[in-house]
Amino acid sequence: MKNIFLFAAWLFICPVLYAQPQPINLEAVLTLGGAQNLTIEEYRHRQALAAAGLARAREWWLPDLSAGISTHQLNGAALNGNGKFYLGIEQRSLWAGVQAEARWDFADGIFKTNAAKRRAEAMQFFSKAERNKALLETIETYYDFLAAQLSWQAWQQLAAQADSIARQVEVQVQAGLRYESEGFLAKANLSHLKVEALNSRAAFGKATAALVRLLDLGPGTALVSTDTLLEIVKLETGNWGIEAAPPISQFPISNFTTAHEPRPEMQGMNLNLQALQAERKTTTTGLLLPELQVNAYASRFGGLFGEVRPVDAAAFPNPDVLYPTEALNVSLVWRIPLGRLAYAGELKQYDARIGIQQVQIKQQQAQINEEIIVAREQLLAAKEQMDVAKQGSELAGEALRQSMQRQELGTVRPFEILQAQEVFIKTRLDYVRAVAAHNKAQYGLWVAMGGDL
Repeated sequence: MKNIFLFAAWLFICPVLYAQPQPINLEAVLTLGGAQNLTIEEYRHRQALAAAGLARAREWWLPDLSAGISTHQLNGAALNGNGKFYLGIEQRSLWAGVQAEARWDFADGIFKTNAAKRRAEAMQFFSKAERNKALLETIETYYDFLAAQLSWQAWQQLAAQADSIARQVEVQVQAGLRYESEGFLAKANLSHLKVEALNSRAAFGKATAALVRLLDLGPGTALVSTDTLLEIVKLETGNWGIEAAPPISQFPISNFTTAHEPRPEMQGMNLNLQALQAERKTTTTGLLLPELQVNAYASRFGGLFGEVRPVDAAAFPNPDVLYPTEALNVSLVWRIPLGRLAYAGELKQYDARIGIQQVQIKQQQAQINEEIIVAREQLLAAKEQMDVAKQGSELAGEALRQSMQRQELGTVRPFEILQAQEVFIKTRLDYVRAVAAHNKAQYGLWVAMGGDL
């Protein structure tokens, strides 16, 4: 009932500060984050660009076709086939036909297409990794937002109770039942709680702005979480899970040797390494492969609206007729790059890039291991915090219950109730923050181990 009351109070207070708050929960955050997050959208386009690069690389074996009309005109001197010059010559001809030209560089076509395929596959994994990072950031921001909302609700409730007690004390002061200093103290305490409520409201506004940015919502969007209580998240993490897991200092180092393998970043980087190794073959095995060129055309060719002078009637019975012409040129060439044999500069460049990529893979492995250690330590610490905070909240709740019973008997002072309520709310907020930290660490460990969100 208390949670229902708090949520109803929130829905009453929120419209005063924002217009038409939009209800949201973790499921909606994941849905909106996956669809509208700008980082995820950027990597969708990067993935499409990589796929387009692969499609472009696969075009290497298709010929270029052309069709059209061309004319040739010459006025002046011309050299005849027997070596004699003829002056006053006029030539006019028309060519109309279709042509196909193809060039097959088997080294580039085979190895670079293979490299483009690897890079397209790698970009899929990098897109998945960035999507997981973006959604993890969104989840963490949502839990900060939810904790800030619950904190604001709690301080608002406490301030309202303090206001009621301050009014009671003021009435008792005016009736001469209490000292005036007690009335001042009650008002001062109310001012302090109002300041705390304002601080929590500012923190909630900051958390809301961060969540709105990540979800790519309008700048005037107001959010309110329908998750009035924090549920403890438990994801299946195998031997890395929190249950019965030894402290990280006692965990065998050998268990980290393969922990990085499921991560999409590692799979993408390994594919990029394979792409470099495939391209490197253009400077080694590719030198043994030839280049094939084919050029062919079919056309109508002949004179253009007149004779070719001087006219030989026997050789050119009808100069205005277009005659069929065909041509085929084929060459198979092995290129011997002397610069490659002498200096091997391009090969050395590929070797250097491969070496850099291998070092970056090792750096990524070390970073992933660090992320797993940090996430697991945070999870262990958050679980201990939850246990401690839960125990403190239960003790504070029992103290508040007994104080309220004494209030019914008239044996408790108003300030004692307020203090008991404040301690109870603070311990509840400690538990809320611990649960939020636990859930964030649980999702962080899931992503660190290669889980997909």
